Amino acid sequence: MTALEKKPTALRVDWGGVLTNGLDHMLTNWTGQENIDLDIYYKVFNEWLGPEVEKELRINPIHALEKGEMSVPDFEVELAHALLTLGNIKVNPTGLLDRMFQFFEHAPDMNGLVHRARKKGIKTALLSNSWGNNYPRHGWDDMFDEVIISGEVGMRKPDAEIYHHTLELLKVKPNESVFVDDLAHNIKGAAELGMIGVLHVDYDSTKMELEAIFNEKLD
Repeated sequence: MTALEKKPTALRVDWGGVLTNGLDHMLTNWTGQENIDLDIYYKVFNEWLGPEVEKELRINPIHALEKGEMSVPDFEVELAHALLTLGNIKVNPTGLLDRMFQFFEHAPDMNGLVHRARKKGIKTALLSNSWGNNYPRHGWDDMFDEVIISGEVGMRKPDAEIYHHTLELLKVKPNESVFVDDLAHNIKGAAELGMIGVLHVDYDSTKMELEAIFNEKLD
């Protein structure tokens, strides 16, 4: 990490995979319950999110869901249809995402880290791409200065507009903001705008990196 000209003042974090258990663990448990072949699930999402998708004229279901442009029931039907088409996997679309979100588990260590950062005077924000889910918001008033949910603002990561929106709410410049996410393409999008990105792998490595960036103990 290169020396920073100015100490950052803001910390933004993702929810799923950062403040919860890892996405791979969650998906393994959920697809097991639904009898979905995980490789087929990933094939569906690779097709929807692959490099050619931006050239297509059809609506990308994931983008539409995250921006609040598609309802959860419609997305569930799309996903069930894709699983059937690509893998001959039959699932009940009704409540499919609710059943998936049951496998997200609270990560107390990372939530505690954000709490402690805010107590140190660091501005904090949640920046999450929503899948129409209900977030467990208890305690968030003490944890975050700002909460930005993609479906509520009509923007999504890694598009530049949602990063700029968050910076404006926190009243900080890009190089004053640190962003923690478990997905590399979201970190890349933030870094391209001048923000400091931290790819979350586990609590210990993220804590160590944030302490170095903020020059602050976060115990």
